[in-house]
Amino acid sequence: MRAPPHLPEETLYRVLRLARFNGMSVLAIAGFFSLLSAAGHDVPGAIVGVLVAGAGAFELHGVGLLRQGDTRGTTWLVSSQLYLLVVVLAYVGFRLTHIDLEQLRLLITEEQRETISMSGLSEDQFLRVIYTTSSAVFGIVTLFYQGGMAFYYHRRRAAIAQALAEPPETPRD
Repeated sequence: MRAPPHLPEETLYRVLRLARFNGMSVLAIAGFFSLLSAAGHDVPGAIVGVLVAGAGAFELHGVGLLRQGDTRGTTWLVSSQLYLLVVVLAYVGFRLTHIDLEQLRLLITEEQRETISMSGLSEDQFLRVIYTTSSAVFGIVTLFYQGGMAFYYHRRRAAIAQALAEPPETPRD
């Protein structure tokens, strides 16, 4: 038996809680990795980190609007997820067209080199397979996660609007 749907106020509360946590997480993690990229002179990585942090700021802006009773906040929540999706997929595409194996070569141990040579692949071929596979997986996970979050926020748009339209309940004596 299915549980009844949540009340609009409960839906609003859950969306606000999730969006605040998600926005803060994206902002903090992307900001941290942007600083690391900048420190490592990885200009594309630093730029993408700042752009991703912007998605977290967009989401937090949406939370602020909803807390003020403005239904446009839901649009900001959905848009932040779609924006983040586009930025990450563009970055994955950039990285796939600008493969740099030098940093990866430094991570391979002698034991791994022996295993790679026994597999019949050259070291560069092996690194390309690992690089493209991990980039593709990252892109696919992002597509499902950010797409799912955008869909989650969008599906709750009507309940959020209803919760914001209703006057808050006052306690009775």
